[in-house]
Amino acid sequence: MEGREGKIKVGISIGDPNGVGIEIILKMFEDKRMFDFFTPIVFASTKLLAFQRKHFNLQTSFAPFVLGNKSSNNQLNIVEVLKQPFITSFGEETPEGGAVALASFKAATLALMKGEVDVLVTAPLNKHNIQSEAYTFPGHTDYLAKELKGESLMFMVADQLKVGLLTDHIPVSEVAQAITPELIKKKVAMMKASLQLDFGIAQPKIALLGINPHTGDNGVIGKEDDTVLRPTLKEIYTMGTLVFGPYAADSFFGTELPSKFDAVLATYHDQGLIPFKTLTFGKGVNFTAGLDKVRTSPDHGTAFDIAGKGVAETTSFKEAFFMAREIFFNRKSHAEYSID
Repeated sequence: MEGREGKIKVGISIGDPNGVGIEIILKMFEDKRMFDFFTPIVFASTKLLAFQRKHFNLQTSFAPFVLGNKSSNNQLNIVEVLKQPFITSFGEETPEGGAVALASFKAATLALMKGEVDVLVTAPLNKHNIQSEAYTFPGHTDYLAKELKGESLMFMVADQLKVGLLTDHIPVSEVAQAITPELIKKKVAMMKASLQLDFGIAQPKIALLGINPHTGDNGVIGKEDDTVLRPTLKEIYTMGTLVFGPYAADSFFGTELPSKFDAVLATYHDQGLIPFKTLTFGKGVNFTAGLDKVRTSPDHGTAFDIAGKGVAETTSFKEAFFMAREIFFNRKSHAEYSID
């Protein structure tokens, strides 16, 4: 692997097998040009992929693979992680589907931790049927934050728009209480560090959205923007970080303001993801920033409503692959430059 022209080993978790994840993986690597950039290692089973390859009438090549052995450079390398046969039920949320998604994700994460793959790209899972005694997390991000080094920041990324979250998978009723000066300082610092390390922006400008409608209207619709956000942002700014706000979330994305910043920090999940997905859907990537390893995923879910129909698009998943590759090489270059 020399410079940015080299291949990288990508660990791929298949997500919920009753969703569109496997279909997208097979479709994407039917295009042989993908192998010029990636050595794909899929944590699944050859029988499961063979069934879906036949179902979708695809020609994607794959073969069994054992970690530590020499990988193939022109076909999918399949690490067998399923202990029992699985019968696909497209579009259905089943306990068996959740168990398969969990087995794939845990095995892929372990390979990432051990350095057996360079980056991890995750296909969508169902947050409900994956729950078990071994997995009590609301999503990929929370599990990765536990297993890997660092602290995670959910960062939605596209070419012209980057949106991170102060709080992510918590109920709206708990948002205001969860946002403290300490949390704001930590998340702003994490976003700044990611923009510098992962995207090569030397002095990033960050916008923070308000908690309340119209940022509280001087306390008429809530006081948190005045008592928590504004003084904390002022303190952070005086320490040398270019952070501005809070901005009223209802109008921010409808103006030219997003183009004036390198990233936007939303206070809660839907405040950030609704405008991001509206503006970038199909081209956005979910990147788990702040950790010592690179993980990305597409900006969509399991899409049970179209699973099995052969109409799933590969665009966002492909973006996730190339974003992971870009970040991997940015980090590699940064590390080499720092040593020099």
